[in-house]
Amino acid sequence: MAHALGDNSITLTPAPHLSCDTVSKMPRSLLLSFFALATLASAQPAYDLLLKGGHVIDPKNNRNGVMDVAVAGGKVAKVAPSINPSEARRTVDVKGLYVSPGFIDLHVHVYLTSTPDGMSASVQPDAFSFRSGTTTMVDAGSAGAKTFAEFRRNIIDKSRTRVLALLNIAASGMGTGKEDDLAGLDVDAAVRTANQHKDVIVGFKSAHFGGPGWESIDAAVKASKATKMPVMVDFGYLNKVRSLRTLLEDKLQAGDIYTHCYSGHREEILENGQINPAMVNGRKRGIFFDVGFGAGSFYWYVALPLTQQGFWPDSISTDLHTGSMNGGMKDMANTASTILSMGAPLAKVIEMSTWTPAKEIKRTDLGHLDVGAEADITVLRVDTGKFGFIDSAGAGHEGTKAIVPEITLRKGRVVWDRNARAAENWKTFQYKKRRWEK
Repeated sequence: MAHALGDNSITLTPAPHLSCDTVSKMPRSLLLSFFALATLASAQPAYDLLLKGGHVIDPKNNRNGVMDVAVAGGKVAKVAPSINPSEARRTVDVKGLYVSPGFIDLHVHVYLTSTPDGMSASVQPDAFSFRSGTTTMVDAGSAGAKTFAEFRRNIIDKSRTRVLALLNIAASGMGTGKEDDLAGLDVDAAVRTANQHKDVIVGFKSAHFGGPGWESIDAAVKASKATKMPVMVDFGYLNKVRSLRTLLEDKLQAGDIYTHCYSGHREEILENGQINPAMVNGRKRGIFFDVGFGAGSFYWYVALPLTQQGFWPDSISTDLHTGSMNGGMKDMANTASTILSMGAPLAKVIEMSTWTPAKEIKRTDLGHLDVGAEADITVLRVDTGKFGFIDSAGAGHEGTKAIVPEITLRKGRVVWDRNARAAENWKTFQYKKRRWEK
């Protein structure tokens, strides 16, 4: 084995299967080739990519300042105040930009299933992820135990985006018209499916259950207890049986997720403009509160008073689907900018979009820039000016900052580059020219 010394000389140490006597008897030409290869190996850059001079915001590691980030073999290799560009094959100048872990969108719909009317509200994940700085999407209950295998085969396993899932407690999944079918609330099937696909299923979803009882939520909680996975609840509307207080104070457990927290459909804000005490008590019990913007679940008359009273979301998510993508929600970057427009500090917005959602789904291998972590990284700029943001009713609110993803890395590879910051100039780029066959 050969390696370089500090004075650039080479020392030769035989590999375990080569004795010193064997090496000494090598032909001179072979020995010279051996030395040449060793020298070449020692001269190879240590890193594949270096993000130079950006402002790193990495909430898990309490990083919030100008640092360099190096990537090698698809993983974060080093984060330091200064890394020599000569150590990297490619250096990208990101001075004046922010560098964060890749965004985790905790609530999307990306399972393209058949519905009774022949229409699916889901979207292709790669069409919306990287351009918005998102590297991980969590499908929130589009598939149930009966349909999950197809979802995995056709979408999860074929997407460049990391797609995880909250399994619908209704076995047929969402959009089938069977969410209220009590016979379809099959806890055993849900637990079995979650255990079979525990690498991508991260919890359960109760959604669009008309009630009037608690059967859907009780079933999801039962599956949660059997697997130690959280429940996300889209609670729908209140009735004489179901109340927000009972849900947040009695039914859900610590670690469960209440999505659409600014919808106003469930008396999150009372008629006097004050926060419902059940929201405060739920948070004290350890329940997470998620945005889930969607097409009808985010309103200024709810979000602004609640945040002014100090009730900010734990996680930012889009509830991405065909009904929300062209409305006020738009994408993950715009949803994060919406929370920023209400006065949340940028570092907190990044935390709500990275490390906290990773903790909510118990995937603490994600959402940070630890050395050795998969290099899912978002490089973004924050524009200042006058920007408008729209809620689910179409009402506007002005903000002074907007998040714009410039570069997205997935497994260390550039998958989105808005302004060719990571691209080589065409004059020196080595094109692979194709010729017509005669």
